Amino acid sequence: MGDIYSIFPALTSDQFGRRFASTNYGFLYTAKGCAALFVPIGGYIAARTGNWTATSELAAAANIIAALLLVSWYVPPDTRSCAQREASAAVAAAPAD
Repeated sequence: MGDIYSIFPALTSDQFGRRFASTNYGFLYTAKGCAALFVPIGGYIAARTGNWTATSELAAAANIIAALLLVSWYVPPDTRSCAQREASAAVAAAPAD
């Protein structure tokens, strides 16, 4: 069952590129670790309530909270460096006299 995890590094670099492969794989493995912690909690809630509805609602609420945190804490790239890159690209693309 766990042998699928041995191909995650290769799949991650194939899907997202090799530039940040180790960072992306770290995020992927962290998500796997979080799932290993939260799955027993979900099973416990399902056993206590008799169905999976409460577990699904809790997971949905956690996803909504995570999305809201991402939107509220995301810092866009420095606009000055973006403007500098655009200016240098425009200079490079301009025809020579």
